[in-house]
Amino acid sequence: MSVAYLSTAYLAPVQYYSKLVSFDEIRIETAENYPKQTFRNRCHIATANGIQALSVPVEKPACPKCPTRDIRISGHGNWRHIHWNALVSAYSMSPFFEYYADDFRPFYEKKYNYLVEYNEALQSMVCGLLDIQPVITHTVKYEPDAENDFRAVIDPRHPQLDATFAPRPYYQVFRDRHGFMPNMSIVDLLFNMGPESILFLLPKGFLKKIPKLHA
Repeated sequence: MSVAYLSTAYLAPVQYYSKLVSFDEIRIETAENYPKQTFRNRCHIATANGIQALSVPVEKPACPKCPTRDIRISGHGNWRHIHWNALVSAYSMSPFFEYYADDFRPFYEKKYNYLVEYNEALQSMVCGLLDIQPVITHTVKYEPDAENDFRAVIDPRHPQLDATFAPRPYYQVFRDRHGFMPNMSIVDLLFNMGPESILFLLPKGFLKKIPKLHA
């Protein structure tokens, strides 16, 4: 059985979701010391002005080595309203925004206490829209030498591709202005490609494992 390690992530990039369909089991890291400025609390979307980062504000940990599972979302500011407006501005003209908008909107109205809890709820909803059922567990302790470890590979500061992922161009609203912007948040793929999104997550030779795509 193939197992991959991933961080928790807010509206994770396409590369991240490609792992959910490529491995038999996914272990989400929650026991690590929480690192800043990662996809754990941010995502990248493609806008009229290029790539825009959206960050979920978190409370400063009480100690310098706080496990990710204990990180709380900050109650200050109006980030939910800002994020939702950014998504509307970036994707209201995309082919499938109206189709999926009602699925995403509640996540910008309801308050969540913990970052992992919020990310997990969003991810579960997105997996449903993609019609995938990954086997996901959470780590209980940090394992430093894990095989298929993408916890630091999928990082906005130091983007790294890997042998199991190659970005495949697809339609984007502002592609004629900026060219194709690869590895954006999964919402970019969903709002632009809808039910065909799954085809851009599968590695080479994987289509044959999903018979219904060939029905």
